[in-house]
Amino acid sequence: MPATWTPQAWRALPIKQQPTYDDPAHLARVEAELAGYPPLVFAGEARRLKAHLARVAEGKAFLLQGGDCAESFAEFSPNNIRDTFRVLLQMAVVLTYGAGMPVVKVGRMAGQFAKPRSEDFENRDGVALPSYRGDMVNGIEFDAAARKPDPDRLIRVYNQSAATLNLLRAFAQGGFADLNLVHKWNLAFVGGSEQAERYRATAERISDALDFMAACGVNSETAPQLRQTDFFTSHEALLLGYEQSLTRVDSTSGDWYACSAHMLWIGDRTRQLDGAHVQFMSGIANPIGVKAGPSMDPDELLRLIDALNPANEPGRLTVIVRMGADKVADKLPALVRKVEGEGRKVVWSCDPMHGNTMKTETGYKTRSVDRVLAEVRNFFAVHQAEGSHAGGVHFEMTGQDVTECVGGLRAIDQYGLADRYHTHCDPRLNAEQSLELAFQIADALRRERLGLPQAPAAAAGAAR
Repeated sequence: MPATWTPQAWRALPIKQQPTYDDPAHLARVEAELAGYPPLVFAGEARRLKAHLARVAEGKAFLLQGGDCAESFAEFSPNNIRDTFRVLLQMAVVLTYGAGMPVVKVGRMAGQFAKPRSEDFENRDGVALPSYRGDMVNGIEFDAAARKPDPDRLIRVYNQSAATLNLLRAFAQGGFADLNLVHKWNLAFVGGSEQAERYRATAERISDALDFMAACGVNSETAPQLRQTDFFTSHEALLLGYEQSLTRVDSTSGDWYACSAHMLWIGDRTRQLDGAHVQFMSGIANPIGVKAGPSMDPDELLRLIDALNPANEPGRLTVIVRMGADKVADKLPALVRKVEGEGRKVVWSCDPMHGNTMKTETGYKTRSVDRVLAEVRNFFAVHQAEGSHAGGVHFEMTGQDVTECVGGLRAIDQYGLADRYHTHCDPRLNAEQSLELAFQIADALRRERLGLPQAPAAAAGAAR
């Protein structure tokens, strides 16, 4: 941590992707109120996540990070939280069993309410209104009152995040995550699909292994690891006033921690070295991430790494690569060679979502599952060629039965997107598509462990 760092020092620096509030005094009052609220997460939890991520950086574990593109007030329900958590558990089981490697589970949940936008204004039929920046800022409805940035939304975000975290902790520690329930984690709408059958076969093998362990005296009572799991939360640190309000000094270490989530990341649009976001993130002791898009230069990435992790601490920094299926094989090798060649210790994670967004002829923003899978395959192939560890995946998904991404084994086409297109921002994988991704990653990790060549990436498909 820089010796002169303070939680408010970012305010003196240039900052991007911020809403314009009509009443700054109102915003200041809300931030002051939040500063008096209890932390949402605790320093010890963030340190435990950092220790897990250090194992990922050493090639001994894998990071599974997923959840909503942008959480919303309208979709807030215990069932939605449970179903997303359940799909992440399913994916983690597939990865752990198939790859023979521990999986660190991090949700894009309990705080992912703000989104950067390409344009400050949205135009419809000659009317220009502020762009929707997530429920943390304004409403999605296209009218002047809804699109006005409202500071009181920050309080609602805090309350919804607290309730979500409370439920996630109960699921993770209260028995829902017990491996003996692996057969009961399936979602009804996935039943009968090819992925459900593959998952069922994996669950059968796990049950056989658990029966053998129980016969040897190892069960949920004697081994707590079988009945509970570590589950962490994360979001993009976009609105720094909110993050500052929830930043606290840890009484045991004296370090500053952002207590809005266990892990925060900097987006590809806000990673300026002289900007407010990099300055703020450099001073918190949480594990953090930085997105690296196709415009990232190897020397720029090295400077960012040195600014954000000057002690070169394993587990501190995750580089989240989001290139696009057609670019990752060309752009990523130079980044990996530079960082690995200079001895920097980072977790390399693949975001195969944001570089593969497109518009269909029917007007829907979507992503092709083929392209998502192709980027993951190419990401693994690059790391195998460079002798580095493909350490994680970062993706947008939901446990709801949505139709937002085209392709997959159900072969959703652009005309089927209208059936259940519910996202407030970007398209998400549904449970079946998420499991398809998990089986592909498990195969890639197994090949990495055995030193086998990676399977070739499928052709990057278009919307059908």
